[in-house]
Amino acid sequence: MSGHQHHHGGDAGDKRIWWAVFVNVLLTVAQIVGGIVSGSLSLIADALHNFSDAASLMIAYGARRIARRPADGGMTFGYVRAEIVAALINYTTLIVIGLYLLYEAVMRFITPEPIEAWTVVVVAGIALAIDLVTAALTYALSKSSMNIRAAFLHNVADALGSVGVIIAGGLVLIYGWIWIDPAITLLIAGYILWQAFTEIGGSIRVLMMGTPEDVDIERVVLDLRNVEGVAEVHHVHVWALDEEHKALEAHLVVSSSNLSDAVDIKRQARSLLQRKHGIGHCTLEIETIGEPCEVDTKVVGHKMPSES
Repeated sequence: MSGHQHHHGGDAGDKRIWWAVFVNVLLTVAQIVGGIVSGSLSLIADALHNFSDAASLMIAYGARRIARRPADGGMTFGYVRAEIVAALINYTTLIVIGLYLLYEAVMRFITPEPIEAWTVVVVAGIALAIDLVTAALTYALSKSSMNIRAAFLHNVADALGSVGVIIAGGLVLIYGWIWIDPAITLLIAGYILWQAFTEIGGSIRVLMMGTPEDVDIERVVLDLRNVEGVAEVHHVHVWALDEEHKALEAHLVVSSSNLSDAVDIKRQARSLLQRKHGIGHCTLEIETIGEPCEVDTKVVGHKMPSES
């Protein structure tokens, strides 16, 4: 059986991921305890964001392991989309956390509570140090993996969040501005929501088999029509198998009924698609002029972008 196998090299990086998860879980526990003791909502907000990072790393790790499995009879395209599903789960969780923090921050503005500012500053300082350690653990892997690069950027954001919490604690110590704590929480929540809504569209687009953003479907159709021997093109679909691999299927209507001509047209079309559009997996069906297309258009439409 011919399968689609995409290997995500990186067993050597798994230990780094686990260490990053470990230190983030420790950090989360420390921040939650510190937040409860001090009464700081911004510290708890940063803790939840850190926990989401630890969870996202665990999910990413599991998805990477699943994605390495070879294609089989049940999954003929392989398991490469496990990482896309993991990304969707992570971003959805971030949105839920962000909305919860917005609610808590507004309630804290309405009913202010006292804050142990020194506890906030000390715990946030420890958090900042651990964030930097985690970023160091994932930096090397982030150069070759989009999935881990997102986690690395999360940790950099966490470090910035910890800086914000330290500033909030300092302002409470110096000026007694209790309102600054929920204000910082609003900023952290806003950043989490902005980040999640910005990124979640990509995973949804892949799972919905949308045309990849870097592919101009009209240009693809036009280029295929310009292949020598092609009279018409229809039933064109382009989608992403995962973050790195694009696929296409299309029906090419050819002017010649000669088999060798059809083989040559297919070869030219595949070469063009790979060279100009980065589409490596192509399924091309050859039809002759006047031959009816047997695709059920009630199930799968095949109207071209250029047709009215």
